[in-house]
Amino acid sequence: MTDQELNQSPTPGYGVQSSSLAIVSLISGIASFFIVPMLGAIVAIITGNLAKKEIRQSAGRLTGEDMARWGVILGWVNIALAVIGICLVVLSILGVIGISLSFIPWGGR
Repeated sequence: MTDQELNQSPTPGYGVQSSSLAIVSLISGIASFFIVPMLGAIVAIITGNLAKKEIRQSAGRLTGEDMARWGVILGWVNIALAVIGICLVVLSILGVIGISLSFIPWGGR
């Protein structure tokens, strides 16, 4: 083959591809439970929403909306669990402080 024939050959079609942002969102959502709790959750939510927008605008060239959706869901679940955990810690600290003050001889009267 000559160089001219190589340059004129059609490029192969790759078909439908998954969105890279959707894959990042899902991986970050899973990693937010094991490796990087809050940071992973925030990355999962942001990249998931960006992936959904990218997929809608791609006119069918990109897939992965389910991965993006699950990444966002996992991110929000992780943030909700973190907020609940923080609230429980604060309540337990306040409860321990309240209980210990009642045992001080000059306190609680």
